[in-house]
Amino acid sequence: MEKEAKIMAYVAQYGYPAPRVEEISPDGSELVMERIDGPTMLEVLSRRPWLLRRNAVVLAALHERLHAIPGPEWLEPFVGGGDCVIHLDLHPLNVIVSPKGPVLIDWANAARGAGPADVALTWLLITAAEIPGGGVQAAVGRMVRGMFVRLFLAHFDLALVRTALPAVGAWKCEDRNMRPAEVAAIRRLIARESSRR
Repeated sequence: MEKEAKIMAYVAQYGYPAPRVEEISPDGSELVMERIDGPTMLEVLSRRPWLLRRNAVVLAALHERLHAIPGPEWLEPFVGGGDCVIHLDLHPLNVIVSPKGPVLIDWANAARGAGPADVALTWLLITAAEIPGGGVQAAVGRMVRGMFVRLFLAHFDLALVRTALPAVGAWKCEDRNMRPAEVAAIRRLIARESSRR
């Protein structure tokens, strides 16, 4: 919690939209943050899929703004090196669309690294996420997700992001919170994109 509070306060100094830290307990085990009202970006996309392009632009801009912030020495380095702040969980479920604009939450994984690695992880997480339902509903969900990912990735140097995929994917596949189907989806994406390099 202490690290999360510290990084949120740090990026806020650069004008980045993170929740304000209100209070942290002396032992660092409890954190009180500013309440951010609004739906997540994922909820917005689920209810208003015609806003795909707008939200892909917002998500890309959040990455670009974050990666422009220098990574402090006290922040843990990430696989492959790099010297900017990376979030390592920057996807539509962690973006609150507030009346004042988007706010990025859940800073527990933040590290010092390279922007393309952060973008690669977002690509993997969105693509590997299981889509509820089956049949036509799942097929439509996969189609919409594919469009969103393409719109998002269009803002970055895809060659650099593809280069980061294997190391980032290997790191994420070690996460105990990942389901077997998600790990399998990550490995399929890496194999497919490796053949395109």
